[in-house]
This record gives sequence, structure tokens and C-alpha cells, in this order.
Amino acid sequence: MKTYLVGGAVRDALLGRPFTERDYVVVGARPDDLLALGYRPVGKDFPVFLHPQSGDQYALARTERKTGAGYYGFATRFSPDVTLEEDLARRDLTINAMAQSIEGNDGGSDIVDPYGGHRDLEARVLRHVSPAFVEDPLRVLRVARFAARFAPLGFTIAPETLQLMQDIVRSGELRALVAERVWVAPERALGEKTPAVYFEVLRQCGALAVLLPEMDCLFGVPQPEKWHPEIDTGIHTLQVLDVACELSSETTVRFAALVHDLGKGVTPRDQWPRHVGHEQAGVRVIGQMCERLKVPTEHRELGQLVSREHQRIHRAAELRDATVLEVLEAADAFRRPERFDRLLLACEADARGRGPELRARTYPQARFFRDRFKAAAAVKLDVDVMQQLAGPAIAQALRVARVEAISDVRGR
Repeated sequence: MKTYLVGGAVRDALLGRPFTERDYVVVGARPDDLLALGYRPVGKDFPVFLHPQSGDQYALARTERKTGAGYYGFATRFSPDVTLEEDLARRDLTINAMAQSIEGNDGGSDIVDPYGGHRDLEARVLRHVSPAFVEDPLRVLRVARFAARFAPLGFTIAPETLQLMQDIVRSGELRALVAERVWVAPERALGEKTPAVYFEVLRQCGALAVLLPEMDCLFGVPQPEKWHPEIDTGIHTLQVLDVACELSSETTVRFAALVHDLGKGVTPRDQWPRHVGHEQAGVRVIGQMCERLKVPTEHRELGQLVSREHQRIHRAAELRDATVLEVLEAADAFRRPERFDRLLLACEADARGRGPELRARTYPQARFFRDRFKAAAAVKLDVDVMQQLAGPAIAQALRVARVEAISDVRGR
């Protein structure tokens, strides 16, 4: 029985990147062998065990063979006869198909690398291990996510691997993925340093049109050049996402930036490049997309809020004081101030994600709304006044006082 550290931990160690998760493969063993050593079994599909002290995952070496259509049509074989090379062969990318013996580690010379992963690390290439890559449609999403993760290091996708990704899309098997699996991938990608790369890769291989048609249809849709020097709505969307990543690490903010203009995808062609009413149209499209993909409520609500309110927030200086309060109330800012701040971050990303010449500009609208929200939130009705009023009258008195507080900020 031999044990090897495999996958991401080996890859990241060679890249000099920090890592916390460690996965191991055990070769030449049966389930009873690990049970006798105190390992705890987990999972139903294949034998995976947790180390009795560290809790790290140890899996028995296995092979996989496609037996039918769809994601679940795989046959898995476990046997003490399965070699490490056979186990590594079932993995997606060469950089993830390396292993390191945990016995007698001498600083890296014991790396097992049968498929050229170390070579591809040095060349900064994401390359498939074998033609069996096409057997799992989820690999399209995984490669796109790795591209988003490693793009800052200069990694690109090997042309032959991109070709296989296109073959998977053409096969139609991406449509067999359940909604939850489709959402998990972009949610994880939104947490990477350059998530825009994820969506660019999906578009290159044709997967974006299959999985996120609401976003794919934005490419080629024009906007008024006066406000959008980049013109193309799809390009603008990715630029907004890039700025959102500079402003916040929260996936809710990044998701809202990604979907804020989905309403422009349903504007009739004869109205281009104007998009009258795209804000409310976007609320509907976002809702439909989120329902289909089982997107968490927090993401959906912020995305719809940004779609609905971003134009009013952009025009902050033009708004009447009462309208400013309407925006605060529509955003539920007094009960959910943290979400209101996320709304402002996404709006700032939208304003700055409009070509390189506008990327560095400031966004005074955010301070405008933060100052007025702070003033309005500080308003407290006099106890004597409240005793003389009831129900709707109290709410109206509070609104009047808040508008006055907002007006005072404007007058300073």
C-alpha cells in the first residue's frame, strides 16, 4: 500500500501558491485496509476515507469509463491492481494529474508526472490529460474556472483542449447538467481573481449560449457611444465585472455587476442603440435566470436591485430630495444598510466599466448617497409628536423629517 498527495496541492506547491486542502490517493489497498487503520468512510459513490487525525481525504485508486449519455453515465472500478498512472489518467488537466509520495519526500524529486503536468506548469498551459476529457461535460466549466484562476499568472488554454471543449458543447451534453451544477461553477468563478475570463472562455467554446443565454445575447448589442465608448453591451458587462472585482471580493456584488444590464438583451432591434426601460426588463430577466439556475436569494435580490436602480443612482445630482428618499426606501436601505452599500459598489463598477479612459474616474454618486443615507437614518421623531400621531401618520412624519435631513445635506 502506497499513499500519494495528488491534484491541487501538488500543483500549487510547484507554483509557490498557498494551499490548505490536501487530497490523497492510496494505491494497492482495499477498503478494509483503511478501515483497519481507523480511517472513516464517507460518500456513497466510491470509497473515500477521512484520516482519523487530520481529516484529510484519502481515496482508493480508481479508473472511470463512460458507459452512457449525460454526466452520470460512468462506471468506476476499484482494485488494488489499479496503478497510480491509471488513477491520474482520469483527471481533467495535466497540471492536476501529478502526485507526490508522502514517504521519503526529498523536496520534490519524488513527483510522479506521467502526463507532463510540470512541463505545462512552466509553459503556463491548461491542457487535457487524454481524449477521455470529452466524457465529462462538467470539464468545460472546470477548465473555464481554472483559466479565470490562473490568467493572472499568464496561463492560456491549449488550442486542442479548447477544441475538445467545443466538441462537448456540440454534443449537446451540457444541456443534461442539472441547474444546481450549472450555478456552482460560475459562483466559484466569481470568487476568482479574474472571473471575466471564465465567461470569455465559455463564449469561446460556445457554452455561454447554452448555459447562460441571457448573458450571451448581450454580445453584439450596441449602446449609445456617447455614454458607452466600448459600444458592445457584452464587452461592457465584462468590463463592469472587472471593476467590481477591484471594489469587492463578495460574489453578490460581482454577480450584480454581471447581470445589471441583462434587460438590454431583450430590447427590440429597431430601438437600438437606445434601451428604454431596460432597468425593469432586467428585473424580469434576472428573476427568470435565477429561478432556472437555483441562484441564491441574496444574489438574485441584489442583482434585481442594481438593475432597477442603477440609472437613478447614476443621476444622483439631478434627483429631488424626495426622490433620493424614494431610492433609499426602494433599496430597503434603512433595514439593510449592508446591501445598500453593495448596491453602490455595483453601480460604481457600472459607471467605471466603460473603456480604459473611464476606468480611473471617480464616482461621487456613491458618497452623495452615503451622506444622505447617514443623515436620513439618524432622524428620530420626537416622543411627543409620536404620541399625537398613529399608524400611517407616523410613517409620513418620519418621511417628511428624512427629506428635510437630506435637504440639509444638500445645503451644506
